[in-house]
Amino acid sequence: MTKIIDAENAVMGRIASFAAKEALKGEEVVILNCEKAIISGRREDIKEKFEVRRKRVGTLQVGPKMSILTEKYFKRIVRGMLPDHRSGRGRDALKRIRCYKSVPEKFKDVKKIEMFKEKKIKFMRVHELTR
Repeated sequence: MTKIIDAENAVMGRIASFAAKEALKGEEVVILNCEKAIISGRREDIKEKFEVRRKRVGTLQVGPKMSILTEKYFKRIVRGMLPDHRSGRGRDALKRIRCYKSVPEKFKDVKKIEMFKEKKIKFMRVHELTR
């Protein structure tokens, strides 16, 4: 069975951990509206950490390079919450996770899981970070 998660106004880390657990159980996980998810924390700290990771590429240090695309960035966060993503069950679980920038036509009328809505915290949206 496929679990469809709407990430709009939800904390990215909580959705990522939930998606990782479900994928490890063997469920297919689809995350919609990745660009509207929020990252909790101070805006300056989030930007600084992203820029440091983004610029870490070259001859002396080869990666990890963070993608600017919001759906790839979100999948990268989920990947960090899985066991070894290069082999075994972590690799199989990562193949079961799909992230979308908005809502595709085939998921328009499907019931979605809306979870972990947070209020009154310092946050930044993913699309603001990956511009």
